[in-house]
Amino acid sequence: MLQRPTTERFSTPEQLGRRSRRVWMVFVVFCAAIIAAALYGASFYGRMTAIEALQGQGHTDANLKVALLRAVLERPRALPLLLAEDQQVRDALATGKDDAIITLDRKLETLVSGTSAAVLYVTGKDGIALASSNWREPLSFVGNDYSFRDYFRRAMETGTAEHFALGTVSNRPGLYISRRVGEADAALGVVVVKMEFDQLEEDWREAVRPAYVTDEHGVVLITSIPSWRFMTTSPLPPDSLAAIRKSLQFGGAPLAPLPISRAEPIGPEVSIVRAVLPGSSAAEYLRLTIPVPSTPWRLDYLIPTDQAIASAVRETRFLALTVLVPILAIAAFLLRRRHVSAMQIAVGRVAREELERRVLERTEDLSQARDRLEAEISDHRTTETKLQIVQQELVQANRLAILGQVAAGVAHEINQPVATIRAYADNAHIFLDRKQIAPVKENLTSIAALTERIGTITEELKAFARKGRSAPKPVELRSVIEGAVVLLRSRFAGRLDALAIDLPPAGLSVVGTRIRLEQVLINLFQNALEALEGRDRPRVEVSALETADGVEVTVSDNGPGIPPAILDSLFTPFNTSKEQGLGLGLVISKDIVTDYGGRIEVESSENGTRFIIHLRKASS
Repeated sequence: MLQRPTTERFSTPEQLGRRSRRVWMVFVVFCAAIIAAALYGASFYGRMTAIEALQGQGHTDANLKVALLRAVLERPRALPLLLAEDQQVRDALATGKDDAIITLDRKLETLVSGTSAAVLYVTGKDGIALASSNWREPLSFVGNDYSFRDYFRRAMETGTAEHFALGTVSNRPGLYISRRVGEADAALGVVVVKMEFDQLEEDWREAVRPAYVTDEHGVVLITSIPSWRFMTTSPLPPDSLAAIRKSLQFGGAPLAPLPISRAEPIGPEVSIVRAVLPGSSAAEYLRLTIPVPSTPWRLDYLIPTDQAIASAVRETRFLALTVLVPILAIAAFLLRRRHVSAMQIAVGRVAREELERRVLERTEDLSQARDRLEAEISDHRTTETKLQIVQQELVQANRLAILGQVAAGVAHEINQPVATIRAYADNAHIFLDRKQIAPVKENLTSIAALTERIGTITEELKAFARKGRSAPKPVELRSVIEGAVVLLRSRFAGRLDALAIDLPPAGLSVVGTRIRLEQVLINLFQNALEALEGRDRPRVEVSALETADGVEVTVSDNGPGIPPAILDSLFTPFNTSKEQGLGLGLVISKDIVTDYGGRIEVESSENGTRFIIHLRKASS
């Protein structure tokens, strides 16, 4: 009696299922943590990348703005220097005579019109304006006392000064550049030029990104946002605020802090800030601070970061997921395969134990089942072999069908040149019998040209088989029509009188290649002439019309027309009413015209048939 061998203890399928669920839960948590970490890292990297790109671009833009500001500043700085040495200025200050002052007024008026300065004026050593370029205007500076202004006091003390302030008369902000006339111990007065930056600010506003210039106290002097003028980058100390208000440098401006907060430094003179622009909500900006040479000023340039950072974060997250997801998918696939393999082993072991237990009882049944299985496998292999044979036969039949279509196309396309070659050869034989050498040479030359044409047609058909085409180019329509008539002359000798051709003007060109367009016209001329065979007063009219959309070539005959059964499928391959025809001529003609962006239309009745070829006109 057979005994079942003692087996070791193995995991059952149920135990494997419970273990697999625990493993999958841990794997899902691990994947979520990895993806979250990757997305966080990608966000951080994308943000840094976007900020670096904006910083590079912003430095370039900010440096350009600083260069433009310096150019605006440098132009009028020479005026006070020159006027301080001008004799008319010294005479007017020294004498105080009315005629000298009027002469100086006119000179200042002339000078200011040729510069970018807003106002030029001269004060006495007491600070009262003696002459001004705006002396004719109601708000003239003449007679006003400017002794309290810093630019006057510092010019009297040190010889020169620059001071940005709000005008007490014009109420317009500007930079005052002053220079003392005479030496410190014998000063006659001060020459002052006022610059305004309206055009510069307008140019900055067109660039959309906010830019503003601050002085050594952090007060905004020049800005692309008018409402920010005379605001401060930070709250001013009380003593500085009191001194500024006392000097009336900025009039009654509140000198409130700018709506900019949460500065996050990321480098020298570079930080991320939150700013509220007029008419919009708070947004994040990259702030670049650049000193303005030759002045104590600094230019701040704000670059919006939200859109650029969001775009960069999206790209880096997408890239991270593109790399990470396939890796996790492969890991999941391997884990799943391992589980399936273990489950299959466990199930197989259970099944094997069950089979071993019942092997003595069902030996015969298993043998029969094996025999049936082998028979089914043999039948399956036989069926598979037959299927492969049928597939190979279908592939071969498809190849033969394609080969037949190509062969039919080749035979149809070279039939016309071969017929013409035969006619020229026969004519050459007759001319040789008559000992007329010159016509023989002409015929041989024509035969050589036609053989070259056959080669061209063959290459075109090869290109068609390769799904390729010769590159289209401008072709003179007149030469195409004349070439088609030449190729038909030998075959339809004596019948070409029926052709009434209205040749297009020389220089009218269409898009295509000459050889293929000749094929189209030969097919249409031949069909028309064959349709007129045996009819009284046959006539084929050919004309070309230039339209706004291109060129229309019309070929019409007075034949019996095309039967409706043929007309409905006229451009279907192998559809023909001729006994010897293949039904490919019009199909090939339509393909050629379509390749060049055109189309063919046909109209037929019992009074005749008309084909209209629409071609694209070549640009001159």
